[in-house]
Amino acid sequence: MTLERRTELGEFLRSRRARLSPDELGLPRDRGQRRVPGLRREELARLAGVSVDHYVRLEQGRSLHFSAAVLDAVARALRLDPLERDHLYWLARPHTDPGPARPERVRPGLLRLLASVPDVPAYIIGRDTDVLAWNDLAAALLTDFGALDPGQRNLARLIVLDEGMRTLYADWPAKLRDVTSYLRFGGARHLDDPKTRALVDELCTASPDFRAAWTAHDIKDKTHGGYAYRHPIVGELELGYETLRLPDDPDQALVVHTVEDGSPSQTALRLLAAWVIEPARPPAR
Repeated sequence: MTLERRTELGEFLRSRRARLSPDELGLPRDRGQRRVPGLRREELARLAGVSVDHYVRLEQGRSLHFSAAVLDAVARALRLDPLERDHLYWLARPHTDPGPARPERVRPGLLRLLASVPDVPAYIIGRDTDVLAWNDLAAALLTDFGALDPGQRNLARLIVLDEGMRTLYADWPAKLRDVTSYLRFGGARHLDDPKTRALVDELCTASPDFRAAWTAHDIKDKTHGGYAYRHPIVGELELGYETLRLPDDPDQALVVHTVEDGSPSQTALRLLAAWVIEPARPPAR
């Protein structure tokens, strides 16, 4: 799977065209059968108010110097949401190659912030969904990150390839789609990074489920939400999460889980916390 910018741009635009119905947009019906789902290029160009040649050059990535007016018109015609619009801008505009990615470091202040929430699972996620730091409850809920080699502490890789993760999430296919969409969202900033390319190639080769989710070209930021878990020790629990992103480093974010007061999930989480600290207790005399 290539992550070359022009290829990504074309595949993204084609995927957005494919999800639009000509009938829904009031376009004339064809007498014959369409060879492709969704809108044709000329139909999209007409809706956007640009020439067919101009749109074709955009979708084929023949130039990365399109005006904001053209990109906005195409975004409106494709009914892109704000995140998808920003994604289009990122792919369709030239960017300076930042060079090889440097190893990520977590600021001491962010580590202190992580340590200040010991009663709920929390972790710090970085570029390509690498898990950079975590508290004990996050390890107890998700997996023992400390027992993994640093190169294996990657959320997307774990969700896709680890059987324990597959059984942990009550709706694993939804979690797979979420983490794939988030990986694509962040990966757009690092299309030239060999590490990003290697991760996507690995997962596409190893998992048809990931490959299908990746080729859908959906994007999603990790802001807030929730998942239902089937934990092997404490059973079923439902947790929300909130994401705090660093304003000066968009690749890093603190993810903190939340639980409803008085709920069975809060009881289960407390049991999990007690299980975490049990080995540290001195033996009874």
